[in-house]
Amino acid sequence: MTQPKLTIRDVKARAVLAPLKQPLRTAVGTIPAAPLVLIDVTTEEGSAGHAYIFGYTPLAMAPLARLIDEIAPELKGKSVAPVERMRDFDRRFRLVGWQGLIGMAVSGLDMALWDATARTLNQPVVGLLGGAPMRLPAYDSYGMIDPKADEKAILHSVETGFRAIKIKLGEGDVEKDVTTVAAVRAIIGPHVKLMVDYNQSLDPVEACRRIARLAEFDLQWVEEPVKAEDFQGHAQVRAAASVPIQTGENWWFPRDMAKAIAAGASDYAMLDVMKIGGVTGWLSAMGQAEAASLPVSSHLFVEASAHLLPATPTFHWLEYLDVAGAILADPYRAVDGTVTARGPGFGIEWDEKAITRFMSGGH
Repeated sequence: MTQPKLTIRDVKARAVLAPLKQPLRTAVGTIPAAPLVLIDVTTEEGSAGHAYIFGYTPLAMAPLARLIDEIAPELKGKSVAPVERMRDFDRRFRLVGWQGLIGMAVSGLDMALWDATARTLNQPVVGLLGGAPMRLPAYDSYGMIDPKADEKAILHSVETGFRAIKIKLGEGDVEKDVTTVAAVRAIIGPHVKLMVDYNQSLDPVEACRRIARLAEFDLQWVEEPVKAEDFQGHAQVRAAASVPIQTGENWWFPRDMAKAIAAGASDYAMLDVMKIGGVTGWLSAMGQAEAASLPVSSHLFVEASAHLLPATPTFHWLEYLDVAGAILADPYRAVDGTVTARGPGFGIEWDEKAITRFMSGGH
């Protein structure tokens, strides 16, 4: 396959507060709508690339969009070569560091450049990575739930083919966690896998105590029981727990992953394409995962993850949590509990009418 010679003509960013089907409640706060920044890269040859990043809070939307706009002039006239551009970003931002808004912006730009390349070739991104679209096993991802109020929705997930469900915990005491998990296990039965996510809300001692109480419910994993950057704390919990420990969605670029692996922080790895360094960062991370025999799942970004996981040697689960569907012309849907990549590029097209309704002022 001959790589196209593409030159960046322009880069645009738009801040959009996209509605969610229901607010996402976690132990550390509620996300009522999805704060997104949409990135469009156009080329002198007439093609374009699209990507989005997830800002977690509306406060980050305008700064992220402005940051991308500030970076844009440095990209104009350069080739659409994601690995080369990532090297440029590394030199440009080495002193200030990668974590935070700069890392998010750089990863989003990287995704858009990969999308532009794949679209020019009329290929899906997964094809550029040497893989092929496949039916990836997905779990339906919930926030904090009320077992009685949400029973119908959980049953619908199972009836439509999901073979795994994730819920968030940590809003109350251990007895509330036990009651919630017991109720969900009763709803879904013994054959559907169940994951739980504490969203970094516990200290290592309390995490060990709660996990011991929950072990009887046959959990697939316990996710981020302690602060994400506390690799030693995760390792401490992992050593004491009889349930696998999952972390990784807050690893910033492959070097964070290397530190977590060295610490023995988790049994599994959950990569977030926006924080791990876009497609380029993911490629490095998936090599580390293979070398460490770590099963890799995805965090958010259903569209990009559907392309990256099939190329990942130790792929595990895709998280199905649709944060961008409201502004996409044809959102990715789960079919019989699976998600399959499509092209060209990441297979996403903007719904411009929806974007106009939900755009944040100034972008």
